[in-house]
Amino acid sequence: MASDPVEPPESAGVDGPYAILRNRDFLFYLVARFISSFGQQMLSVTIGWEIYERTESTLNLGLVGLVQMVPMFIFTFPAGHVADNYNRKKVMLWMQVLLAISSAGMAAVSALDAHVIWMYACLFLLGVARTYIWPASASFLPQLVPRNQFARAVTWNSGCFQISAVAGPVAGGALIAFTKQAAWVYGLNCIACIACFALLSMVRTHHKVAVRERMSVQNVVTGLKFVWRTKIVLGSITLDLFAVVFGGASAMLPVFAKTILHVGPDGLGWLQAALPLGSLLMSLILLHRPPLQKAGRTLLWSVVGFGLATIGFGLSPWFWLSFTMLFLCGMTDYISVVVRHTLVQLLTPDEMRGRVSAINSLFIGTSNQLGEFESGVVAHYTTQVFSVVSGGFGTLIVVIMVAWLWPQIRKYGRLDA
Repeated sequence: MASDPVEPPESAGVDGPYAILRNRDFLFYLVARFISSFGQQMLSVTIGWEIYERTESTLNLGLVGLVQMVPMFIFTFPAGHVADNYNRKKVMLWMQVLLAISSAGMAAVSALDAHVIWMYACLFLLGVARTYIWPASASFLPQLVPRNQFARAVTWNSGCFQISAVAGPVAGGALIAFTKQAAWVYGLNCIACIACFALLSMVRTHHKVAVRERMSVQNVVTGLKFVWRTKIVLGSITLDLFAVVFGGASAMLPVFAKTILHVGPDGLGWLQAALPLGSLLMSLILLHRPPLQKAGRTLLWSVVGFGLATIGFGLSPWFWLSFTMLFLCGMTDYISVVVRHTLVQLLTPDEMRGRVSAINSLFIGTSNQLGEFESGVVAHYTTQVFSVVSGGFGTLIVVIMVAWLWPQIRKYGRLDA
């Protein structure tokens, strides 16, 4: 069982929204996350553009999500066990190495114009690395800040990701338009992984394991049992899973950009950036406001807004209206991210945070990747517009079902309680 983390001084972050940045380890962690996320977001928009450009197949575009989803099903529970029983910082470092290798491989495949099957192989390795990074990183964050400042740390952490997610797709799209070669983007992502490795190495906080548990079915599924018993956690991550599966339109952005909105890679980059740009604005709003007073109801209404904005995007024939709808998707989605992540980490004992975080990452990861696959398949057999609009209506139905099945969510009050 993992030992209790040594909390940083309580003075860190209590004087205002920016005082928490005086925490050295948290600041290094934050900058490392920004650089890594920037590279990953560049890669995300580039891989979608290159696959569709080379194959002109929405089904192949959907496979990008499926290939990254398979490692999550295979390795999620072992990854959670590793995060609870080994040094979480070292796990993150080794997985950055694997991310760098997969990015270098994609650069070689693209430069040599090799068969796209090798691109999928590199994406599989990328999926393995992400599967192990997510629970280690999420369960490591509470050790960097005091408990009473964790909600603010989540806001900073998510906001940092959104900044990189705004800049990354735009930079990726611009670089593709300038060089006409995707390999440059993959190479830059490889460099970003190396920089992230260096910054994480300078974090002094370590996860110390008092008694290491052997990997067994019983120990691995302990986190699953905890999630099942804790209905607020179960309901919130279930809401995210199905809302994004039905409402996620990100896989269709290359298709909408080329065939409906008639914009090139630059326009695609801006569409890709619209969601995180909306999330960034919402992060600034939440950062300067007191903690949410009715977090549960706010969570449910935010997902309703996400579904409505998704429908609006699917019906829009104009670029800037589409951009606005995606921007609103980002704003509403950010609220659910902060609420869910804060609840998951604060309601979970430290010795189980890795395993519970792994389950949470499985829900998040599979919702994104399965949503991309679902959108690609539905669009392949119907139309792109029907795929997105029907998904938005599906999201609204999910909210109604979750609110009915788990009334604890509707009644949940202050986020920092």
